[in-house]
Amino acid sequence: MTNGDDPDAGRRALEVTRVFAAPRELVFRAWTEPERLKRWWGPEGFTTPFCAVDLREGGVFHYCMRSPEGHDTWGRGVFREIIVPERLVLVTSFADAEGNVVPATYYGLGPDWPLESLMSVTFEELSGATRVAVRLECVPPGPDGDGTRRGWVEILDGLAEYLAKA
Repeated sequence: MTNGDDPDAGRRALEVTRVFAAPRELVFRAWTEPERLKRWWGPEGFTTPFCAVDLREGGVFHYCMRSPEGHDTWGRGVFREIIVPERLVLVTSFADAEGNVVPATYYGLGPDWPLESLMSVTFEELSGATRVAVRLECVPPGPDGDGTRRGWVEILDGLAEYLAKA
């Protein structure tokens, strides 16, 4: 197969890692309990007015992020693997309010995004602290990929603020 035939050609995995001064069980619950997620999920300035988590393999994580300008972006993930409190693996996608998968272009992003991406989140215990590593497969290069990296850094900043108060 040539690169012209490969729909993932040019895409790369995005990885963001952060250490939090909080026990692993608390950090894991912050990722899997809707009332906790609503307090920190989303880039800087965004809110999460809706979040539902069916924490089982095959279950759905469905959420809405609202921008400071009031624009909603919906997403969903289907849990492929759950190892409490060590690892989450989800097939993620953009979605509409009903949870139907939509292309990234629905939200004004470029057409290079795959309809679905694999995301893994690992939680490593470090003597009372927790290292979280987020890996998202098939991120397009260029401005959309750069914005996604920035967004994940800001999302983890929000988690750090939440955990400092929890």
